Amino acid sequence: MILPFPYGLAAALAIFIILPLFIRRRYMSRVKGYGGDSGGGGGFFGLNQEGGGGVKYVCLTCNHRFKGAMCPRCGSKMKRADF
Repeated sequence: MILPFPYGLAAALAIFIILPLFIRRRYMSRVKGYGGDSGGGGGFFGLNQEGGGGVKYVCLTCNHRFKGAMCPRCGSKMKRADF
């Protein structure tokens, strides 16, 4: 009601798209998980890949633990992540 139709719509879209991105960037910079020079903390939920050794998968067919796209034991591509 404050701005005419096309300008009000553009302002509303800008608020609902840009504002959450700005808030997320500010929050991630506080927890040191966003940006290039932070040295760590990025990735999935801020987990560091140095200590964990990456993601391993468990085959849903033969229950074999492996790394990669396909199970080396049975050749199945159906898998679940195991952290």
